[in-house]
Amino acid sequence: MQVSDPRDLGFDPERLHQVGRSIDADIQAERCDGAVVVIARHGRPALVEARGFADRSAGRTLATDDVFVSMSIGKQFVNALVLQRVERGELRLHAPIAELLPEFDQRGKGRITLFHLLTHTSGVPSQPPPLAPEDLADVAAITAFAASAPLESLPGERVTYSILAAHAVLGALLLRVDGGGRSLATLMADDLFRPLGMDHTHLGPRDDLLKRMCPVVARYTEPGLFDPSEVEALAQVICLPGAEIPAGGFLTVASDVQRFAEMLRRGGELDGHRVLSPAMVELATRNHTGDRPNSLMDYTADLRGWDPWPAYIGLGFFVRGEAVVPGPLPSLAGARCFGGWGAGSTAFWIDRDRDLTFSFLSTGLMEDSRHIERVARLSDAVLAAVID
Repeated sequence: MQVSDPRDLGFDPERLHQVGRSIDADIQAERCDGAVVVIARHGRPALVEARGFADRSAGRTLATDDVFVSMSIGKQFVNALVLQRVERGELRLHAPIAELLPEFDQRGKGRITLFHLLTHTSGVPSQPPPLAPEDLADVAAITAFAASAPLESLPGERVTYSILAAHAVLGALLLRVDGGGRSLATLMADDLFRPLGMDHTHLGPRDDLLKRMCPVVARYTEPGLFDPSEVEALAQVICLPGAEIPAGGFLTVASDVQRFAEMLRRGGELDGHRVLSPAMVELATRNHTGDRPNSLMDYTADLRGWDPWPAYIGLGFFVRGEAVVPGPLPSLAGARCFGGWGAGSTAFWIDRDRDLTFSFLSTGLMEDSRHIERVARLSDAVLAAVID
């Protein structure tokens, strides 16, 4: 990516350098190992940097084109195609998913809609299911588990972020309406990644990407949303041959995440290819969960002393919202800022008020509450550097 002079894009360069200094402080304290960050305004990159290590134990320096496991920002890739199918009339937001997946017409699940899945209010299991590794990497297996497992809450009743199950079901819906016999990985590549020029992003392993992949290593020992060993083990499942985990099992690079964010900043279009309409982007990035908290983050009350805060979830995207609350989106941004974040390591956001995009991929995973706190700190440094 060609980087512009930050001054030409309305940044104070010295203030913008605070982003790198803050990342360096985390690396030196061994809170993480490294990070690639891309900051752009008006579609023009003002900062593209790799700092620290791809693999600290091997002494391998991080490069801007190194490959990362997406973690949950991969959910937004899937959401974009789901919303595209809504625009085409192949999926409907408020139709019961049992119309397409009859196995869900049981045990109170007949009321679950696409809207519920996208807003994490469906009641399907929030935690990864107790399945064998090869089944965790299989959309059909997780979907079958979600269909048979009891609901954690009634559809629409609570906001509880679903780590794996909801997006396996969304993947199953995409496959059902596709009807072309394509795998989900092929569907994602054909309909999203290739048209957007995201040439270094793939659902599951791909030989050329595996060669450049940064190892997934946790740099925390404290209890959190995930036990450190659990998140490291999940990364191994992602690399199984043929693995398809639509909730976060993508391999990607920072420049591709930036292209995806740029598509959203431009109202659903990039380089002449339209994924979504501006109207759909607007709908998807409104707060559809009100003031209800995300119960998956309840653990932070004891761990961090945080009071519950509004989940602020749109149709698959996290939204900044009005209140000043914990979360990865910048406090200095306006309510319309939106994006996504992934376990201990990844994030992106778009600030429409200032025409900004931010993409972040890191090595050496932090505990999740400390990761979102870190991303918010870096993000506020970006906003504080905008002076024009």
